[in-house]
Amino acid sequence: MAEKKNNTARNLGGGLLLGLLAVSLVGFGVDGLGGTVRSIGQAGDREISTDDYFRALQQELRVLTQQLGRPVTLDQAITFGVDQQVRAQLVTAAVLDHETQRLGISVGDDVVQRELLAVPNFRGVDGNFDRETYRFTLQNANLSAVEFEEQLRLDAARGILQAAVVGGVTAPDAQVDLLAQYVGEQRAFSVLTLTRSDLDEALPAPTDAQIEAFYEENLDRYTLPAAKRIDYAWLTPAMLLDEVTVDEDMLRSAYDSRLDEFVQPERRLVERLVFPDQAAAQAAMDRLTADEVSFEDLVAERDLTLEDADMGDVAIGQLGEAGPSVFAMDTPGVTGPHASPLGPAIFRMNAILAAQEVPFEEAIPELRDELALDRARREISDTLDQYEDLLAGGATIAQLTEETRMQGGQIDWRAGDSEGIAGYAEFRAAAEALAVGDFAEIGVLADGGIFALSMVEEIPEAPRPLADVQVRVIEDWEVAETRTRLLAQADTLRAALESGDSFEDLSLAPERFEGITRDASVPDLPRALITEVFAMPEGAVTRLPGDAGRVHVVALHDISAPDAGSDDIVALRDTLDTQIAQGVAQDVFTYFARALEVEAGVTLNQSAIQAVHNNF
Repeated sequence: MAEKKNNTARNLGGGLLLGLLAVSLVGFGVDGLGGTVRSIGQAGDREISTDDYFRALQQELRVLTQQLGRPVTLDQAITFGVDQQVRAQLVTAAVLDHETQRLGISVGDDVVQRELLAVPNFRGVDGNFDRETYRFTLQNANLSAVEFEEQLRLDAARGILQAAVVGGVTAPDAQVDLLAQYVGEQRAFSVLTLTRSDLDEALPAPTDAQIEAFYEENLDRYTLPAAKRIDYAWLTPAMLLDEVTVDEDMLRSAYDSRLDEFVQPERRLVERLVFPDQAAAQAAMDRLTADEVSFEDLVAERDLTLEDADMGDVAIGQLGEAGPSVFAMDTPGVTGPHASPLGPAIFRMNAILAAQEVPFEEAIPELRDELALDRARREISDTLDQYEDLLAGGATIAQLTEETRMQGGQIDWRAGDSEGIAGYAEFRAAAEALAVGDFAEIGVLADGGIFALSMVEEIPEAPRPLADVQVRVIEDWEVAETRTRLLAQADTLRAALESGDSFEDLSLAPERFEGITRDASVPDLPRALITEVFAMPEGAVTRLPGDAGRVHVVALHDISAPDAGSDDIVALRDTLDTQIAQGVAQDVFTYFARALEVEAGVTLNQSAIQAVHNNF
């Protein structure tokens, strides 16, 4: 039980520790906010610094930007409540610091050193702590070593306090048993899938009246969403290719400047694993030769990844002393140890890349296209002011296409369209924001082109005419009618099965499934079918509609409890035990932190908070 409690405390450490240490390391470029206000608030006797708040907000903006795949402003993040979450984290850290100080909890320099050496940001290419990397990282984060090591000390003290609070939390055995029983239960059942080919009678062609009735009943399927009718003018580099000339001198110069791209010597795909000394490298090589370990094992032992060891494709001269040995191998393998700029290393060669040479004459088409496009981009960029001046002078989209090289068009644009000019993200963003009456402006496309838009009118959503979608309506009717008829047949079949007949008695061959759990994914069966099976009593029969008009007839044969001694159930219980314990401990710690806030007293300076926001 004591081991279980300790595991809970260790597992929760990663989830409950606030990660202010990590935040402090990602605040690159923060030079302080200036002014006389240095804190956004106070918890007990611990101040919450403006710099900590600024860094934490920066980190959350980075995370959101990565998650959403686009830049996120602070104002947008505030609408998500990010600022409140950050302040709550900083307040919790401050009250923990206040409490550890009150209780006299701290750690010695040896603990700080151990934590410092474990920070991945400070490791060099050999996987070990590198003092120069440490200094450079702190400098970029605008932190001194004293400040950072004090943060390490505070984090360690918080960890001790948190472990004391949650270390005794365990998951109730009854709850674990109940959930393991629920999750691990299994079903045995048979499924007969009926398709259009199983219809008792061939499906007739629909009448005109049936087609029209189905169309009217399902208008939402055939309705075009609202659109914006937009006049546009645009000019792309590709439109100017016929007007741009590229002489041979330009082609020759471009070829020479990219000679290493067109003329490549023989190369190898290589990985390099560096060791602290020759003895360690030789010992590792001996183990490799004896097949005691794999190269991957050695990389993991060095606390590195294969990505860390990867050198990419290299020429012989890039490998130094190891070059001749690596290039002498005619099949993938390892060699070493050899000297390298980082120390003794073992090299693994993974593939041979033959020498390549593209003569100037063969490279001309590629070079000409690239140079012509580049000149066209510059030409458009150089005349950008002229187009903007025309619009500022009152020119319309039509006049732009008449008086300049811009080409015009009209589009009924809907969200999701990506044909023609709508294939550009810049156009779609501008179209999304466009409203009737907006003045046209020049926008720049990703390929160096330009465009301008003018809203003609809003087009409300409207059903497509039946004549335009009749083929689709007929197909949809056939699917729906097939499903209706198959459901009726399935009801007859279900009645026969419920009266005592078996599938075999009815000359039917269903597919049987054994040992299916609630979270199982069965190919060709909808997820809803598995859910329904686990809601059925043993011996029951049901039918469910599937996709494309299919209907599934399901007979449940057996409900079996999980085998408590099986490896899968033991692993499941361990997982549930950990998850439940973590959830309970998180709640316990949250209540503890809230109590500390009340006891210590928390004040926040809204003016200082706004001042930090103003720096974004």
